[in-house]
Amino acid sequence: MYFKKLVGKQIYLSPFDIADVEKNTKWMNDEEVTRNIGCFRNMTTVLSETDWISSVLKSGKYNFTIVDMETNESIGNCGIDNVDEANGKATLGIFIGEEVNRGKGVGTEALTLLLDFCFNHLRLHNVDLNVFSFNERAIACYKKCGFKEYGRRTESYFYDGKYYDEIKMEILDRDFKK
Repeated sequence: MYFKKLVGKQIYLSPFDIADVEKNTKWMNDEEVTRNIGCFRNMTTVLSETDWISSVLKSGKYNFTIVDMETNESIGNCGIDNVDEANGKATLGIFIGEEVNRGKGVGTEALTLLLDFCFNHLRLHNVDLNVFSFNERAIACYKKCGFKEYGRRTESYFYDGKYYDEIKMEILDRDFKK
């Protein structure tokens, strides 16, 4: 069951639902998803994903299911991690699970909802994320939302026989335009 916690035009963000465990397990074993978020070599089972979702639900962390407004189906996940209230900073993560939903602006919309929540509700000042250099679609999305590169770890991610850079991007509250 989904709840409209943060609402956009095409999508809304809902707290995780344990009922999504099989769909999430499918995504966590999908090469396209996992190579982009840096966990391709991980083995994810229904049991391990159930444990992970349960721990997230118990922790009260800010993890959301991205839900298509029209179909009311889960299409991806996003969240806010490493929240440091004293210094007003946190790290974001996001992915769209099914290829059919990518390239339609839902990632940008989900990220905008998440940033609005970070800056206007959690009162954060600096939000960052990591992305790999081959993930040009994500980089374009992040730049569109106002993120700027602030660092790069050279050839730090090995995938399919090659090394790729890990790019560090950030946005400040004053640079966020809803």
